[in-house]
Amino acid sequence: MGRPSKFEEAFIAQAEKLCKLGATDMEIADFFEVEVRTLYRWKAEHPEFCQALKAGKDVADERVERSLYARANGYEHDEVDIRVVDKEIVQTPIRKYYPPDTTAAIFWLKNRRPEQWRETKAVELTGSNGGPVVIQATAADERI
Repeated sequence: MGRPSKFEEAFIAQAEKLCKLGATDMEIADFFEVEVRTLYRWKAEHPEFCQALKAGKDVADERVERSLYARANGYEHDEVDIRVVDKEIVQTPIRKYYPPDTTAAIFWLKNRRPEQWRETKAVELTGSNGGPVVIQATAADERI
């Protein structure tokens, strides 16, 4: 019989919160002061722990997806410009505009619509009636 597990039920909620904040498996293992292999074992032994990690990571991934989408399309947000004018602080509300980002748009489309946007297309060569390609040697080929 091996050492008793360090796993506690409280780890479930903690792990989910860490994942929502974008923590990786390595960072979560470090937080619990265990090896990443132990974290993987806990996932296998405690389905509710595994589900909490997945749910938390889904939340973080959705937040990044929304940000990428906004970046691809361009967006605006309210901001306050702070300056010193005549030795006084002046705060001016402004609306800041960020134009669409071509790289974000391409990345989005390559992942969401790979059949239209992937860089390389598969090309398959076939012989007559869909059979294999037949290669015939010529006299010039035989001299080599």
